[in-house]
Amino acid sequence: MSRLGIDPAEFSAGDEFADDAAAQEHGPQPVLAVVGRPNVGKSTLVNRLIGRREAVVQDIPGVTRDRVTYDALWNGRRFTLVDTGGWEPDATGLQAAVAEQADYAMRSADAVLLVVDAAVGATATDEAVARVLRRSDRPVLLAATKVDDDRLTADVAALWRLGLGEPHPVSGLHGRGAGDLLDAILQALPTSPEDMVGAAQGGPRRVALVGKPNVGKSSLLNRVSGEVRSVVHEVAGTTVDPVDSLVELDGETWRFVDTAGLRKRVRTASGMEYYASLRTRAAIEAAEVAVVLLDASEPIAEQDQRVIGMVEEAGRALVLAFNKWDLVDEDRRHALARELDRDLVRVPWAERVNISALTGRAVGRIAPALRRALDSWDARIPTGKLNGWLAEVVAATPPPVRGGKQPKVLFATQARTRPPTFVLFTTGFLEAGYRRFLERRLREEFGFTGSPIRLSVRVREKRPRKR
Repeated sequence: MSRLGIDPAEFSAGDEFADDAAAQEHGPQPVLAVVGRPNVGKSTLVNRLIGRREAVVQDIPGVTRDRVTYDALWNGRRFTLVDTGGWEPDATGLQAAVAEQADYAMRSADAVLLVVDAAVGATATDEAVARVLRRSDRPVLLAATKVDDDRLTADVAALWRLGLGEPHPVSGLHGRGAGDLLDAILQALPTSPEDMVGAAQGGPRRVALVGKPNVGKSSLLNRVSGEVRSVVHEVAGTTVDPVDSLVELDGETWRFVDTAGLRKRVRTASGMEYYASLRTRAAIEAAEVAVVLLDASEPIAEQDQRVIGMVEEAGRALVLAFNKWDLVDEDRRHALARELDRDLVRVPWAERVNISALTGRAVGRIAPALRRALDSWDARIPTGKLNGWLAEVVAATPPPVRGGKQPKVLFATQARTRPPTFVLFTTGFLEAGYRRFLERRLREEFGFTGSPIRLSVRVREKRPRKR
């Protein structure tokens, strides 16, 4: 019997409230970098090799800009596949930054796959890339894409002149030759990768960097990772695919995922912006905690609130990072305080840090904020302690009368964590205002800083009277 005078055995939270099993983390895997000039079909081929539509594909050059990693599985062996932006010599501006990412991927991978458009043949750019790869000490494979039938057999044979060995004809769109290419990839890859970073027991915690375009997500990822991991440019919307990195921060390894900036609702977006929005939503779902970046120098926008709402609806732990704090003067700080009270009233529980990704100011505060948010997200309150607290709260402030009757709160239990989910068993419906009151008191008593809380009500069915 509980302190509220009810037997908890009378109620069952059911299998739907069972704790989710933790996902198995795989150890370090060999890495294959996919490179080539723009618009030869690298991302289409990547989707074919990993067996799912992950990479954003559109019929315009230059959609992929960062180096984006995906897990692949073939014949029981796992490996990491890195999709890159188009590599071009003598590139300038944004394209130069994209080419630099592709160049880094070639240097850091265990093997390299050069993709050439068989219908076009080897261009001057393809030959320049081939010269670089021939000097590399990494195994190199050559894929001739867009070979949808046998009419391009002679064109494929002409690619031997690149000096990279046998060209593998493949169709990323239809899958022709994909199995043979995957077999060749497994032969070229080592059984274990050279880079063993991130092999920590249990795997690193997953962090999604989200926010509207141009708030500094990629700059923050580059700052915490200590390398140019994401392409940064003054053009808003530079990041299209989610970019993930293993980051050593405050003595702990984290998996940070840089996402595309959300500027429209998914239902109204189109083209690569639509697919980028879907990838961002999926990255939030796959993460454990989200860092929502806001531009501290500008008023909080509807887009900011929409992104925060996505994280809250997904039930993920939340840290609000106010970036560009070096641009905030005294007047802006007073205005920001008013905006926080007015516009972020739905998430007063979120962790907040003021940072500058450009200068590195206070970036070290992110890791402690992440830990506090995740501790709350994982927290579980013992049933006895929870009901002892609930009895005192209900006795001091009973539920409001509804329909001439006052509902009774009989018993409570925490059904799950991640996020903390509580079930209240009652004799009647509880008004939304009273549920918000209980959530507020729950946070005052037990904390849960940085984590959303789920509070549901189960009304006890009336038992028929015995004759």
